[in-house]
Amino acid sequence: MLPEKLRTRIEETLARLPEVEAQLADPAVLADPQAVQRLGKQHAELSELKDLYTRYQQAERTLQESAELLDTTDDPDLVELAREEQENAQKLLEQYGRALTARLLPRDPNDERNVIIEIRPAAGGEEAALFAGDLFRMYTRYAERRGWKYEVLDAEPSDLGGYKYVVFSIQGEGAYSQLKHESGVHRVQRVPVTESGGRIHTSTATVAVLPEAEEVDVQINPQDLVIETFRSSGPGGQHMQKNETAVRITHKPTGVVVACQDERSQLQNRERAMRLLRTRLYEMEQERLRTERDQQRRTQIGTGERSEKIRTYNFPDRRITDHRIGLTLHDMENILDGDIQPFLDALIAEEQARKLEAMGV
Repeated sequence: MLPEKLRTRIEETLARLPEVEAQLADPAVLADPQAVQRLGKQHAELSELKDLYTRYQQAERTLQESAELLDTTDDPDLVELAREEQENAQKLLEQYGRALTARLLPRDPNDERNVIIEIRPAAGGEEAALFAGDLFRMYTRYAERRGWKYEVLDAEPSDLGGYKYVVFSIQGEGAYSQLKHESGVHRVQRVPVTESGGRIHTSTATVAVLPEAEEVDVQINPQDLVIETFRSSGPGGQHMQKNETAVRITHKPTGVVVACQDERSQLQNRERAMRLLRTRLYEMEQERLRTERDQQRRTQIGTGERSEKIRTYNFPDRRITDHRIGLTLHDMENILDGDIQPFLDALIAEEQARKLEAMGV
């Protein structure tokens, strides 16, 4: 059953629905496209909440009616029917209750955004670079499983096929809400391909997940930019770049530098670099606002030291453990192939539990 505080909050929230409907019928509001868009979104969200709450209340009535029937009849067929209805109603109450709780929690305004992910090897040398490549494949395979798109914005391969760094975007509805908890130090324990003695080594890679900024989020003065071009460091031979297609952009007020060289077109590299610059400036602004409000922000990636891990990938035991929630899964192959949803769901549930506690529910 829903806690009374949460039920009260639902009813208080739904009380705004008639007001929003009245505003949407106001000719003055209809003349403002931005207001119509904002109110339309609010109306859709409130209508969905109302529908969910109505379904929840119907399941409550069914549960009560079946309980009353069990108290008043000895007919075997009616008893069996009442028990089935009770069981179904209880499942629906749990399902709708979870959905209602999620909708009432304070929402991260970035949750529906696309993301830009940066992966960099930390402790462990070449083995850490190989692990960075494993993580890159894990996230891109996850994107493919969700039907999302991804594109590499900047990368530098390592000598053995890993990455000295890789920066890429994932475009999909709610991408940030699903992947934001992946920020931090990921630790791997395995025998490196460079190890001839068969000894297990521990290496780390850092992951930073940033909500991708849109042009309207960050105003960039073109006079604040230093844009340089250079030859990309691609393969030699017939593919050697003879033109300066790679782009490096420096934002003078902040000192932020971004570069992109994966595309053969200077224009495409410049567009990707600007996307990356907007996202980093947006994150800096969000950080400034969080600091001003005195909200403690967990550092995304730390220093990369082995002791700062959020998750450990232990190859000898085929075991992956998320240390923040104490969840361990023994499914190494599938998880590295992108099946990370069990971890994401558990982390989201833990976040929701903390928000409920903060709300006093």
